[in-house]
Amino acid sequence: MTEVILHVYDVTNSGNDKTNNTILQINKIFKDGIGLGGIFHSAVQVYGEDEWSFGFCEHGTGVFSCPATKNPMYTYRETIKLGKTSFSIYKVNQILRELSREWPGQSYDLLSKNCNHFCDEFCERLGVQKLPGWVNRLAHAGDAAVEIAGNTAYRFRQAKSEIVSASKVACRYLAGVASSNSAVGPESPGNSGRGNPRFQGTWFKNLISTGAKPPASSEMEKRDEVVVKQAGLTFN
Repeated sequence: MTEVILHVYDVTNSGNDKTNNTILQINKIFKDGIGLGGIFHSAVQVYGEDEWSFGFCEHGTGVFSCPATKNPMYTYRETIKLGKTSFSIYKVNQILRELSREWPGQSYDLLSKNCNHFCDEFCERLGVQKLPGWVNRLAHAGDAAVEIAGNTAYRFRQAKSEIVSASKVACRYLAGVASSNSAVGPESPGNSGRGNPRFQGTWFKNLISTGAKPPASSEMEKRDEVVVKQAGLTFN
């Protein structure tokens, strides 16, 4: 058995000293101050003096190694022991070869497939505990925000579809009222209290937004348009 070690860095590779200092301050407040997390890079060391991580590249695998705690792109922060793996060095190398194929550099994504996600999967395959939650918490929060935004957009589209469907029903209802009024006559007592169908059509036109006109892609929709035109209701 051998120890599996996680090395954590502050992400200070922006190329701008002011930005790097800002990141250090964020990490100091959110991790050191209140324990929530920050903006970190991580790498896993198992067997030997190198650590393994994942990053973006245009061609080939994104899995790479460097001397432990010596990644020149970031600022080393701390080391965390994650437990011991029972796998041999041969098995660990086999796992790394598999991960190298499964994690191409072009698949890197800051929120959903970053270095911390790679280390999580590597540790899982080694049979040790995953990264502490604070290491990748901001990425998880950002990914959740994207998912929420996506769900919101989907629900908006769904609601819009339901509004269009409701407008079709309303069209048929108003057209039916108009046809009934035409049959009874404008001065008939049976017409009292219903209002003028053309006024109702104008009111409904103002109620729905421009562009909410039901698409005439089916025979039912085409028949609806004919009935609406006959009733004097327009939605242009």
